Amino acid sequence: MALIIPGRPLHITQDRVVSIHYVLRDEEGAVRDSSRDESGRGEALPYLHGHGNIVPGLEAVLNGKVAGERLREVRVPPEQGYGLDDPELNLSLPLEMFPPEMHDGLEPGQQFMAEHPTDESRQVMYTIVGQEGDEVLVTGNHPLAGEVLIFDVEIVEVRDATAEELAHGHPNGPGGHH
Repeated sequence: MALIIPGRPLHITQDRVVSIHYVLRDEEGAVRDSSRDESGRGEALPYLHGHGNIVPGLEAVLNGKVAGERLREVRVPPEQGYGLDDPELNLSLPLEMFPPEMHDGLEPGQQFMAEHPTDESRQVMYTIVGQEGDEVLVTGNHPLAGEVLIFDVEIVEVRDATAEELAHGHPNGPGGHH
């Protein structure tokens, strides 16, 4: 447990729970995600620092900061964000690979877990992107893979994580583990 000196803010370091408000834009300036809705309301995003809960590039920039700080136009390259677009993860699968009862209900946006096409030890979340006849088009790439991410961030709170949060690798929601 860290020594807390009154009047001294906690810095963002390994194993601290950090709550942030953020706006994520692409390079064209389009908002791709935000912790607040259009009216400016919304819950701050809590994450456990140093545990891979947010993209590595943003986590690195937040290291050492304190509650109340605001960061503008933090640019995160694809390699430190959602990765490069991996063509190996764009697949065309025969419809017969899916259970027969699903054939008429397959729609873009539906997701499923499956093995990586060249590394059977890895599981990948695939998203259906379309269908061409008896072929289902899927991707294992994140929708923002290959893109530079531009964040505006407000650090709302920094606190020490509980033992339970450290054991689970993420912060607990209100009322306990979520």
